[in-house]
Amino acid sequence: MVKNIHALALASAGFLLVPLAAQAEVGHNFTEALTGGKASVDMRLRMENVSQDGVNDDANALTLRTRLGYLTGDYEGFKAFAEMTNTSAFGDHDYKATDAKGILKTTYPVVADPELSRINQAWVSYSGIADTAVKVGRQRVKLDNDRFIGNVGWRQTEQVYDALVVANTSLPDTTVIYGYVTRAYTIVGGDAASQSHLINVSYNGFSFGKITGYAYLLDLLNDGGAADTTAANKNALVDSQTLGLRFGGKQALSDTFNLLYALEFASQSEYADSTDAVDNTYTKIELGGSFMGVTAKIGQENLGSNDGKYGFQTPLATKHAFNGWGDKFLVTPQKGLVDNYFSVGGKPMGVKLLAVYHTYTTDDGGDDLGTEINLLAAKKFTKNYSAGLKYASYSKDDSATGWASDTDKVWLWGQVKF
Repeated sequence: MVKNIHALALASAGFLLVPLAAQAEVGHNFTEALTGGKASVDMRLRMENVSQDGVNDDANALTLRTRLGYLTGDYEGFKAFAEMTNTSAFGDHDYKATDAKGILKTTYPVVADPELSRINQAWVSYSGIADTAVKVGRQRVKLDNDRFIGNVGWRQTEQVYDALVVANTSLPDTTVIYGYVTRAYTIVGGDAASQSHLINVSYNGFSFGKITGYAYLLDLLNDGGAADTTAANKNALVDSQTLGLRFGGKQALSDTFNLLYALEFASQSEYADSTDAVDNTYTKIELGGSFMGVTAKIGQENLGSNDGKYGFQTPLATKHAFNGWGDKFLVTPQKGLVDNYFSVGGKPMGVKLLAVYHTYTTDDGGDDLGTEINLLAAKKFTKNYSAGLKYASYSKDDSATGWASDTDKVWLWGQVKF
């Protein structure tokens, strides 16, 4: 952590894509800006249980994530934010994650919430240029739907970045983002040095949807220790160049029914230190509808393979949000992955309900990899309090040898934010 303070001061890494609002009133008193800011507290207590075939014991993790932050007021267009995060485990620490004493419990399934404290965010922003926002330092990064660049907010310790980011809205209905990332901090305490460029341009001027083009040029140096290299597939953090186009939106067909749709295509090729094996594509197609408070969607996501040599990877994504909450495909198999899914959800009496069914096959050869069921019930009681219950059940296909085993996961949590 200390070794990167100098990098932060030199405008190191990462990006934040946020809508650019009208510029705030500029302050001219430094002391008032420093003392008249806003403190923040975010605490999430969560129980996670994991039962996995082939592992001796069930994992039971009770963890508390605490974030304490402070955002200054405005001074001549400048603001600063600092945030610390701590994840603590209670009880017997019965899950596979390195504990506070450095002990790795190997007889339990993985729960990716080790005990950990670090600087979560430390950035300075500047809004003194018309239609432009600049942010530099350690920060949260979320681009589009987090499929390629995200913060993995589901885990107790999130993924953050050292970064310089510039966002501009000078063109009508258009947001242009450019950033340079020098280091990514993982959810398990590792970090990867980076010389990566992120480019994201979106246009929202159509009545029927939003179109986004992106180029993610990832050069990940992987010098952050063993935590960066434990993935089963050696391609997990390989350098790559990803160029893509995404379109999504909705259309009202009646007073009670909305048609929903999304299309995406990306091409991934060699970049920096990668080999020519990095050469494949990503596609997503999704169609759905919402009627009287109920939303249903059907879709397919295809992370392609180069003849079984390399599966399309998204190393900086919020992977938990895709391909099942059981997290069996955090690293795309070398033969690729085809995820066909159906979801249905609603919000009766303010309770968010969601059910998702997945079937998995390989892109190369069409091998069956199994199925998964995901269930969620969550509720916000006020803007400050929320709670939820979540379940994932993955069943491996009998013919899927050498791959993931049957796994059930249950989460129960409560959260307080001020």
